[in-house]
Amino acid sequence: MNLNRHRPWITPVVIGAFLLSAITGVLMFFHLDSGLNKTAHEWLSWAMVIGVSLHVFLNLNAFKRYFTQTTGKVVVGLFALVLALSFIPAGGEAGEPGFAPPVRALAKAPIPVLAQVLGTTSEALKAQLATQGHPVQNDQQSLQDLVGTELRTQIQTITALTPKTSQP
Repeated sequence: MNLNRHRPWITPVVIGAFLLSAITGVLMFFHLDSGLNKTAHEWLSWAMVIGVSLHVFLNLNAFKRYFTQTTGKVVVGLFALVLALSFIPAGGEAGEPGFAPPVRALAKAPIPVLAQVLGTTSEALKAQLATQGHPVQNDQQSLQDLVGTELRTQIQTITALTPKTSQP
C-alpha cells in the first residue's frame, strides 16, 4: 500500500490528535475537565494511535534508525519500563480504584449510619431498599449484608439511594 499520497493528511491527524489528547489529559490531571473532555480523550485517542501508526509506517526507515542509537534505545526503554510499572496495583485490593475503600466503608455501615450520610431517615432508607428488593430485617444490617460484597453493585445501590439534587 502506497501511503505517500496520504501524507498531506496523516501528519495533520497526528498533530490534531496530539493536541486534543494533550489538552484533555492536562485538564483531567488538574480536575478541570468538563463536558465531554474525558470521553473525547478516551475515544479520540484512537485517532492518535491510528495517525501515529500510519506516520511511523510512512517514515519506517527513520523510525528504525532510532533503535540503532544508544539514546533512542535508552529513552524508549525507560518509557517501556514506566509502562510495565504502571500495571502494579497501587494500594487497596488488587487494582481497585482509589474510591473503593470509602465505598466499602459506607457499605459496611449500619443502616442508620448510612441513612445519616445520605441525608435521610432510617425509615425512608429502609423503604427505598425494600422497593429495590432488599428488605431490611434490623438496623444493624449493612448495605453489604443486603447486596453483597461486589463493589459495582454497592456503588449502583448507593447511587440509586442518593437523593437527586437539582443544579442551580
